[in-house]
Amino acid sequence: MFIGNSFTARNKMPELVEQMAEARGRKFLHQLISAGGASLRMHWNKGDALQAIQLGSYDYVVLQEQSTLPIKNPKRMHENIRLFDQAIKDSGAKTALYLTWARQNAPDSQSAITTAYTTIGEELDSTIVPAGIAWQNFIRKHNHPVLHDKDQSHPSLAGSYLAACVFFAVLFDEDPAGIVCDLKGLTQQEAELLQSTAWTTVQK
Repeated sequence: MFIGNSFTARNKMPELVEQMAEARGRKFLHQLISAGGASLRMHWNKGDALQAIQLGSYDYVVLQEQSTLPIKNPKRMHENIRLFDQAIKDSGAKTALYLTWARQNAPDSQSAITTAYTTIGEELDSTIVPAGIAWQNFIRKHNHPVLHDKDQSHPSLAGSYLAACVFFAVLFDEDPAGIVCDLKGLTQQEAELLQSTAWTTVQK
């Protein structure tokens, strides 16, 4: 189950993970609870996400915080995650934290984002999905395909695909290399570059 906002929902990222799983003969059933710009506290207060956790029988519940909160107020972010984590554990599932990326015009903020997620992840023994670190690694070496959308914040198709590759690598502990990509707007060569970056990042 995915709880987040447009960073999760854009380009139907969870469905990209499902497509990769199917290509390897694996089953990946998912549910998405998303609202534009939402923080985890907003999801908690609304109640839908908590109810879904309590009623569902998930292996993982993925938490994605509002993109700038890890930078502006990591303490608040950690409070939000702790609320969900206890409910997730009570349901028999495991918490996975979707470590997101820095905005295109503020790449140095990745360090703060990474620290905010990894610190609470270590405290709660959560699974970290290091998408933002994979983005950082890719951007250091490659100019194309571009991972950010035109607003310099949201993911392009390539950015969402890289995130999906990281999810696949983490959740299935398997290298996504060689999975055929039939997405319009992304070539097989580009997909393989993103797959390789995801696996290398997760391995490290």
